[in-house]
Amino acid sequence: MAEELGRIQRPPASQYDGRRKLLLVPLVYGPQADSPEGAAVLQNYWEQMQTQVEALESALGGLQHIYHESLTVGGDEGLEQLSAADQRSHGFITGKTESGAVLEATEDMDVLLETLDLQRCLMIPLASTSVASKLQEWHSDSNRQRYEHIANQIDSTLGENETGLLMISERHQVQFPSDIEVFYVSPPALDEYRRWLQNWMDQQQTAAAEAKEPPNEDGEEAAREPPNEDEEAAGEGENDGGPQAK
Repeated sequence: MAEELGRIQRPPASQYDGRRKLLLVPLVYGPQADSPEGAAVLQNYWEQMQTQVEALESALGGLQHIYHESLTVGGDEGLEQLSAADQRSHGFITGKTESGAVLEATEDMDVLLETLDLQRCLMIPLASTSVASKLQEWHSDSNRQRYEHIANQIDSTLGENETGLLMISERHQVQFPSDIEVFYVSPPALDEYRRWLQNWMDQQQTAAAEAKEPPNEDGEEAAREPPNEDEEAAGEGENDGGPQAK
């Protein structure tokens, strides 16, 4: 069972001599461009996370391996992928590799792409419940294969008395080998970010509901009054040769 970092006090390295250790870092994203407040909260999380990782890394005697969801290659090529996909992860992990940690390939390309395609399919409204059910089953099986591969990658590369770090979304379903001591990195800013994100989503839903035209007393949209002959003629003239207003 993973231990929350906030509940442990810099454990002595001797306590874990000979054991494999894994720092589990929640990977979170947010609508930064739409909200300066959200960007600030997210930045606060990343700063606190890095501070806690460094403290725990020091207590455990260093960091040897790094794993990051969505990476199908490691080393310099993996860093290039991160540079294009996530600047925060790229900066953080680059610093760790410069200190000697190895960035490992984490995912299987075919399984990852299959999972992403199925996620897109499940977002489309389907008329057939049978098709929807089969897609959901396929997606669940693909997800299982994906997380099994991640666990196997960690198991095969993390050696005795070594420490690794995995950056992955909070909803992951990776089952770690029983001989790996897992430390869940959970700085206070993570809860702050969760609260902010939930409030932001609630506000977006409220704004979307208010933007809809309110119904009349009978529960139906108010009917528009038919245009008179002059309005009809004007409307026809405006639409000739040009796009109609939406």
